[in-house]
This record gives sequence, C-alpha cells and structure tokens, in this order.
Amino acid sequence: MTKLSVNINKVATLRNARGGDVPNLIQVAKDLERFGAEGITVHPRPDERHIKYQDTRDLAKIVTTEFNIEGNPNQKFIDLVLETKPAQVTLVPDAVDAITSNAGWDTIKHIDFLKDVIASFKNAGIRTSIFVDPVASMIEGAKNTGTDRIELYTEAYAQGYAHNKEEAIKPYIESALIANDLGLGINAGHDLSLENITYFKNSIPRLLEVSIGHALISEALYFGFEKVIYGYLEKLKE
Repeated sequence: MTKLSVNINKVATLRNARGGDVPNLIQVAKDLERFGAEGITVHPRPDERHIKYQDTRDLAKIVTTEFNIEGNPNQKFIDLVLETKPAQVTLVPDAVDAITSNAGWDTIKHIDFLKDVIASFKNAGIRTSIFVDPVASMIEGAKNTGTDRIELYTEAYAQGYAHNKEEAIKPYIESALIANDLGLGINAGHDLSLENITYFKNSIPRLLEVSIGHALISEALYFGFEKVIYGYLEKLKE
C-alpha cells in the first residue's frame, strides 16, 4: 500500500493569518494520525510564512508515524533537520520568494552539492529524497547523488489529467521504471487530489508514498479531515 503523508503547511498558514494558536498545529497533527494518516510533512521556508522552525521542533517530539521535512537545504535548514532527525528529509530547490515548489532539481548541475548534503543526512540516519521532474536524465542523476528516494513533481500530471490522462501519466511511468531499475524508492507530490490520485497510483509501479497538502486541506473544508483521510487511504489500497 502506498503511504499517505499529509503536508500541514496550509494549517499553519491559517493559524498565522490570525496570530495566536488556532488551529493548533500539534493537535491537528495528532488528529490526522488518529484518523489514519501515515506521515506528517512540513516545509519550513526561510521567512517562516507558514511552518515556523519552532513548529518543526515541536512536531518532531509528537509525530508517531513518519515525520518528513522538506525544503531547500540552506545551512539553517540543514541544521534544523540534523537537530530534529525526522524519518525522511526531502530536498526541494525552491527559491526564497517561491509561492510554492515549482521545479525539481537539476541533479546533474548540482550533483556535488547534493552528494555532500545527502551524505550528511544519511550519516545521521535520516532517509533522503530528492524532488525531481519526470525526466530520465534527472532520475539517473539522482542515483549518482546517493539519495534513497526521489519525489516525482506531479504538477504537470495534475494539470494534464482532465484533458488527456493517458498522455499526462506517460513521463511519470517512464521515470518510475527507470527509478525502479536504479533501485531508487519513489515518492510523489504536488497537486495530487481525490480526483486524480487513483489513476496515478495505479499507473506508477512501486509508488511508496504520496505527500499531499493543499488539495487535501481544501477538500477537508468540504468533507472534514477524517473522511478525506479515509478517502485517500481507500484509494491507495492495493
């Protein structure tokens, strides 16, 4: 079964909009796990506009499933990950002013940097994943960095799904087959939703984990967290 990790950045955004501590991020994480989520993901950015660095420290103490911290590995981020020691760190090359992640790594251009960062995390016993576009050369380059997994950037799939899902999924299937041959684990995330996740999951061989935030939180406004978590788990079953 493909695991579901819930990105709670948008919960922090809602909290920060009013100040104070409502909704309480710790309680939300606990409830999501109680409802069946198999992981909690956070993406702290340098300006702390949603997840704050202290949130990450606090969550690391209470998450009982799988804690995944994603972000651009500047020194502050690296120090935070090494301090909190999550189950997984996902490296994302987002610019400081990016609204959201919008591209995968150039794993060839940045191979030396990625190798060094990944080695430091793996030496600390933290599983590593690299955010990549569904491009063969980038998958092959990821293998050379020493990463454990890749996370396929799925925005293009989500945008193409309504028009021609067969064409939209093709590069992801090809990338997954390459990753499988290279011994890389496969995660996926960005704009996956209740509408498009079944076809994606059924098409991608050995999909280990999906990280879903914006769509899930939006859907939960209509259906409630518990029903949304149950819906994803049912769709991800073998």
